Amino acid sequence: MAGALGVAVIGTGRMGADHVRRLHEVTSGARVAAVVDVDAERVKRIADGIDGCSAYTDPAAAMAADGVDAVLIASPGPAHEAALLTAFEYDLPVLCEKPLTPGSASALRVLEAEQRLGHRRVQVGFMRRYDDEYVKLKSLLETGQLGRPLMLHNRHRNVATPPGFTTEMLINDSVVHEMDITRWLLGQEITAVTVLKPTPSGNAPEGLQDPQLVLFETAGGAIVDVEINVNCGFGYQVQAEVVCERGTARIGDGHSLVTNMAGRWGGTIAQDFTERFEDAYDRQMQAWVDATRRGEVTGPTAWDGYATAAVCEAGVRAQKEGGRVEVHLADRPPFYA
Repeated sequence: MAGALGVAVIGTGRMGADHVRRLHEVTSGARVAAVVDVDAERVKRIADGIDGCSAYTDPAAAMAADGVDAVLIASPGPAHEAALLTAFEYDLPVLCEKPLTPGSASALRVLEAEQRLGHRRVQVGFMRRYDDEYVKLKSLLETGQLGRPLMLHNRHRNVATPPGFTTEMLINDSVVHEMDITRWLLGQEITAVTVLKPTPSGNAPEGLQDPQLVLFETAGGAIVDVEINVNCGFGYQVQAEVVCERGTARIGDGHSLVTNMAGRWGGTIAQDFTERFEDAYDRQMQAWVDATRRGEVTGPTAWDGYATAAVCEAGVRAQKEGGRVEVHLADRPPFYA
């Protein structure tokens, strides 16, 4: 592709607006050709601030517009399936924010539709795969120096939850990232989920079962734990430590700057995911744009989106019913090998 990639951004809430900014101000080789939202005033306001950008309330109309070469979906999860299937009709490459779709059945429909096209069109927005620390950890594991991974410990902490945050969202909106990163780091599917619930923190809103300890079993025999604590009160932390046969490796300590002053030592803690993973989001976007301009689709696949949707379903069942819940996946098509 000779010129800049014209991207239609569907959904201009917090994530979508940040992606519009990123495409317009940070990413090279791309431009925001269209923005789409049910809020006509908001989307017009955004479009008016970007030369050559048009505002739409209908995703299909934006995808059909001249100058739109690719689509970024950042709308609420329940709207993803329809947007993805429409993008397939126009054979447009898509960067779809997680979830691919909120359920495994709808995700399977997307997989089947993409396979009918005969070529990949979807990259799912699991941005941790582009984080420098996670990339280094993945590279280290692939060398085999540490031996076979036996356990993976994860901590995922948020300062506080927004209004309306539910217990199920701990799995579907937060632990979903650990589900994908576990599969990616270890190269294994998750086969079962168990959720343990201590007495809720006094910081948690009434009715929210927070924190929780989520356990995964993998096809390769590894055990993975996730402390999910979304009302910790002090900062946003994502940490991981893999325990292998011949050693361990840990990321996420956030010790890039440590100060010593006035009889104390310390540093700072990020306050939300956009701060902690800003560079990962930038890298993800640039990688998607570069690959799309080359006529390729890379990164997390629709199968990755489907697999995490199935694990989420098992996780929510484990929350509600207690005990160990097995994950049931369809056979992985050779298309996604």
